[in-house]
Amino acid sequence: MTDAAFEIAFKNVFGRAPEGAWSAPGRVNLIGEHTDYNDGHVMPFALPHATRAAVARRDDGVLRLHSANMEGEEGGVVELRIADLAPGTTGGWARYPAAVLWTLREAGYPIGGADIHYDSTVPVGGGLSSSAALQVVTALALTELHGVQGVSRQELALLCQSSENTYVGAPVGVMDQTASACCTEGHALHLDVRGLAQRQVPFDLAAEGLRLLVCDTRVKHAHADGAYGELRAGCEAAAAALGLTALRDVDFDGLDAALAALPDDRLRRLTRHVVTENHRVEEVLELLDAGRTREIGPVLTAGHASLRDDFQVSCPELDLVADTALAAGALGARMTGGGFGGSVIVLVEEADETAVAAAVAEALPQVRQFATVPGPGAHRLW
Repeated sequence: MTDAAFEIAFKNVFGRAPEGAWSAPGRVNLIGEHTDYNDGHVMPFALPHATRAAVARRDDGVLRLHSANMEGEEGGVVELRIADLAPGTTGGWARYPAAVLWTLREAGYPIGGADIHYDSTVPVGGGLSSSAALQVVTALALTELHGVQGVSRQELALLCQSSENTYVGAPVGVMDQTASACCTEGHALHLDVRGLAQRQVPFDLAAEGLRLLVCDTRVKHAHADGAYGELRAGCEAAAAALGLTALRDVDFDGLDAALAALPDDRLRRLTRHVVTENHRVEEVLELLDAGRTREIGPVLTAGHASLRDDFQVSCPELDLVADTALAAGALGARMTGGGFGGSVIVLVEEADETAVAAAVAEALPQVRQFATVPGPGAHRLW
């Protein structure tokens, strides 16, 4: 949809013109899964797929929300009174933007009412951070439209994480929101979650004759369910048993000693994944810096095995896609996102893309596939 058509869509819903429009992307996590809430390292990049928001201010204390992507009973305008917003009071997709507005106001920012119309090309439930894109575009639009000064992109991401933790009730880390807010086109983002140091890492696959396929299994998952919280609690229990602040503090060379000190197999498995996954992020960073991009393939594959066997967050569809792609000649493949469904990323030679994609489609006909490159982070459209 063109910008002009998007503006017309807002007018059709709300009967007036928007004051501006903003965009925030979904993300692919190249490597570093379930490490963010363990104070570790991650390396996502922004997708070209994004959520857009056309917005106009209101002065009556009302937030009105509409999404072009919702149908049926959720497809109409959701109207909320700002004074009534509180954790647990909003359901459905609207709880994400409502959470952002509530969190901004709780943080002391003078955010008022608004009419917001959304559309999105980020696959929902694909492990590609559609919820983070929705949060970040809302936060950026509301702060800029209401003239809030001095909020950095990283602070914006932290506020969005807080909104999902507190209002939505999902104990997510900060990677997804940071990727959506802070990534730059043509780069992966190396984020050290402890201290939030960032580095934009050049990631130009086309220049090296490579492609990255995203294979969405269309198996849905939800961060807010109990499994995600149980994993995080298990990691925190393992760190406490070792007398550490977080599992990030287990040195890779000291992994065997740490595992021997843990009381049960589940905590050992969780610890082994987090520690080796942090090490894999460092490996990928070194290879990209050295211009040896093809060699990250086996590292990605090892990450999938760890998520499947140690963290146990894969599923038959994810495993089938990864195994099929590798058998068809892919350089590497792994699930991306929180798990329990979602997507697999596949690194392939450009010449092998068609054959690998065809093999995956034959193995899992429901799969939705696309090749991707690092896109821009959140920004104002007009």
